[in-house]
Amino acid sequence: MTRHLGKSVGIIGTGQHYPERTISNHDLSEYLDTDDEWIRSRTGISNRRVADPGTGASELGVPALLQALQNAKVEPNEIDAIIVATVTPDTLFPSTACRIQEKIGATKAFGFDLSAACSGFVFALTTGASMIASGSYQKVAIVGVDIMSSIINPEDRTTAVLFGDGAGAVILSEVAPTFGILDFEQRIDGSGADSLFMSAGGSKRPASLETVKNKEHFAVQLGQDVYKNAVVAMSEYARLMLDRNGLTSDDLKLFIPHQANSRIIEAAAKRLGITEDKVMINIDQFANTTAATIPTAIHQAYQSQRIAKGDHVILTAFGAGYTYGSVLMKWVY
Repeated sequence: MTRHLGKSVGIIGTGQHYPERTISNHDLSEYLDTDDEWIRSRTGISNRRVADPGTGASELGVPALLQALQNAKVEPNEIDAIIVATVTPDTLFPSTACRIQEKIGATKAFGFDLSAACSGFVFALTTGASMIASGSYQKVAIVGVDIMSSIINPEDRTTAVLFGDGAGAVILSEVAPTFGILDFEQRIDGSGADSLFMSAGGSKRPASLETVKNKEHFAVQLGQDVYKNAVVAMSEYARLMLDRNGLTSDDLKLFIPHQANSRIIEAAAKRLGITEDKVMINIDQFANTTAATIPTAIHQAYQSQRIAKGDHVILTAFGAGYTYGSVLMKWVY
């Protein structure tokens, strides 16, 4: 069953923001048992952007959102809601959405943070679109932002090479019929909870001298488990979007997957029969920025004229939880 929103809702503006500091594979090899060839061959990553210590997610989210507002020709006081997808909020409370709202002067907005790891942006996107389709809201801002350097053990080769920091944002609004979000499907699967996680910092294991000493406030990933499940879920749910809407890979202009690992992206695209020229990849220069990978990829794809009005685009994501899903869109402008 196609998930129709009831109204046509789409993206009318995009933005992004990255920290200035770049860390290359060569930089990492100075203190990790690795080298450029090893990292690139296994992940596709050459560089990543890293924020200065003490930088809050809102500090990256604000300029990304302001750029999206400018591109959409929307004023901050026209925004009805702000949804921030992140697993690295400024603080557990108040929400990062509150901090961003205050900094941009969105005086009419309510909002909240949404935690779905690497699937956070697509979950937030469909949530915001559903709010507009309900008729209660007109303009919703979605921000995907993560400062992964704040929760990555720099001595852990399995995670230190994979992640970067960044923010992307989009503005949602009602659009012309047949454009915008055409269909979506999303799931959570708690059986994967022990494959990608941070063991301390929540109510079960609050921060203590012991948890800090044991380095339990860093992300842990079981790479093979994540790889196998990500390839299957991302390709199957993207395939569902095509099949359910009578489309083939030939009808697709661009496939925008979560930027977890180039091998995951390539394997998923191969299963779908999507050629390399239809796959959006930015992981080589920015690494895995978690909730920011898809909105920044959307922004870069539009800015580089890889998508235009009327093009069919599929977004697909997979993250900790497990969380996963896909969205089919018809580009609005």
